[in-house]
Amino acid sequence: MLHDWGSWDTDFNRITAQVCAQLVELVHARETHVCVPLQGSGTFSVEAALGTLVPRQGKVLVPNNGPYCARMLRILGYLGRRTAELLFPQDMPADPVAIEAALIADPSITHVAQVHCETGTGILNPLTEIAAAVARQGRRLIVDAMSSFAAIEIDVRTTPFEALIAASGKCLEGVPGIGFVIVDRAALERCAGNCHSLAMDLHDQWDYMNKTTQWRFTPPTHVVAALHAALEQYAEEGGRAVRGARYAANCAALIDGMAGLGIKPFLAAHVQAPIIVTFHATADPAYDFKTFYQRVREKGFILYPGKLTGVETFRVGCIGALGVHDMVKVVDAMRAALGEMGVALEAIKRR
Repeated sequence: MLHDWGSWDTDFNRITAQVCAQLVELVHARETHVCVPLQGSGTFSVEAALGTLVPRQGKVLVPNNGPYCARMLRILGYLGRRTAELLFPQDMPADPVAIEAALIADPSITHVAQVHCETGTGILNPLTEIAAAVARQGRRLIVDAMSSFAAIEIDVRTTPFEALIAASGKCLEGVPGIGFVIVDRAALERCAGNCHSLAMDLHDQWDYMNKTTQWRFTPPTHVVAALHAALEQYAEEGGRAVRGARYAANCAALIDGMAGLGIKPFLAAHVQAPIIVTFHATADPAYDFKTFYQRVREKGFILYPGKLTGVETFRVGCIGALGVHDMVKVVDAMRAALGEMGVALEAIKRR
């Protein structure tokens, strides 16, 4: 990122092409799909995918078990696309049987928009089974894989999707600033003129890049270069299997360490993704999240606030350039912080 790349320069355009090719390969989609990068956070690319791929008269089924599913519903509302919400409890995965039943009951549904790992809780939705149900009913699947891509296996040959959305950070361990959509080439070709926005038009972005090798508008050059380097590091580490195993070990060490403090995860183990863990906050009157956050921050670690409305929680990430030794350190930092606050850890354990 210390090198100042020219946004129209041949070398930079070559980096963009290499990044896109590598991202498509990670889901074994080189024969059928293309990668369209887009400036901005991952949510920009979620909106771009929905706005480009869903017809103006289309209808999207959104299985909703968390805030990022709810965000897709909100985006679709802004876009003026019809929706059908299928609610699930936040501690339960989306049910492929219920999704298929909803598709059978409503033939007007054209797409299903599914969050793979709902990081509001850390739950992993059964993507392969959901993709099979959507395919059986002849509908099209748009996957928000923001927090699972590159760590949890997704193979378009066994998990068919029209589009998959992710970003430069999270499990790729790049820096934030780019989202991207891995999209079925034939579907994208049919979408000319469908998008609500010039800046968000994936077809226009892909068509321009295909013709010129350049981005339409000024790209985040440093972020692209960083992602290129991050993908090299990803390959050197051993790819998805090794990175996913490291995150799983981090998750196990974190949950085990928190159990030693008497603090329990919100989710059952069989639905917990190794990406981020939601923990119940202690009911001790000395506990206050803002104070807890600040004290842990002073010890070198930044926690995530809870995303749930009915239960007080906080979240701890397991991804990034971290190992089990870091998870041990963060548990020690939380133990020390709670002690400084006067929270009775032994009382937590007894509960």
